[in-house]
Amino acid sequence: MTFSIVAHCPRTGMLGVAVATAVPAVGSMCPYVKTGVGAASTQSWVNPYLAIDALRMMEDGRSGPAALDAVMAADGARELRQIGVVDANGRSAAWSGNQCTDWFGQIVEPHFAAQGNMLVSAATIEEMAKAFRASAELDLAERLMRAMEAGDAAGGDKRGRQSAALKVHHREDYPLLDLRVDEHAHPVAELRRVFGIAKLQLLPFVQGMPTRSQPGAAAPQAVVELLGHPPPQRPGGGGSAP
Repeated sequence: MTFSIVAHCPRTGMLGVAVATAVPAVGSMCPYVKTGVGAASTQSWVNPYLAIDALRMMEDGRSGPAALDAVMAADGARELRQIGVVDANGRSAAWSGNQCTDWFGQIVEPHFAAQGNMLVSAATIEEMAKAFRASAELDLAERLMRAMEAGDAAGGDKRGRQSAALKVHHREDYPLLDLRVDEHAHPVAELRRVFGIAKLQLLPFVQGMPTRSQPGAAAPQAVVELLGHPPPQRPGGGGSAP
């Protein structure tokens, strides 16, 4: 019922997930990321504990593929599940049970896994993988966004479109980006619009937030001034959606 990509950036260490589906609020149920550990997207008949437990195992030292093998072995309804994982060393893996709805499948390569079910065709994940490979010089969030746009353009979910999400972690325990579009006719396109505004308005805020090494950091003056303006007067003109 969903298409997604989980990925690791070997240049920056960032980890992230991008996902879209024809169900509301995909960002609340499918993507999971833990800084310095790994990323996962659990989908089809969603079992969030597959992602939660796989990340816990990675944190305890297992590779992404080994963690995925372990959680799937323990799931009695594994043939209904689909999940992709990647660890902080770029070791990736995916599972698609034989009771997922056609078309379903995955592409697994170092540093990413793209997977989907209930899709128009295999072209969705093929184009996602192609877009991700072709953008290695870009930041992870942009690469994930391009992969989602390519998958969406290739057909995506055969039932239509409803929600999309982008989540990226970098050095801190909290996300660098956690963007969601719910109940929208064109969620991937809207996610791109929100992402553009977030780069101009949200990222400066997040990058100025307290960190583990500097927990007492005050807000940078430039950020205070930026966010002191009403949204339409900020860079990107971040008012309501058109």
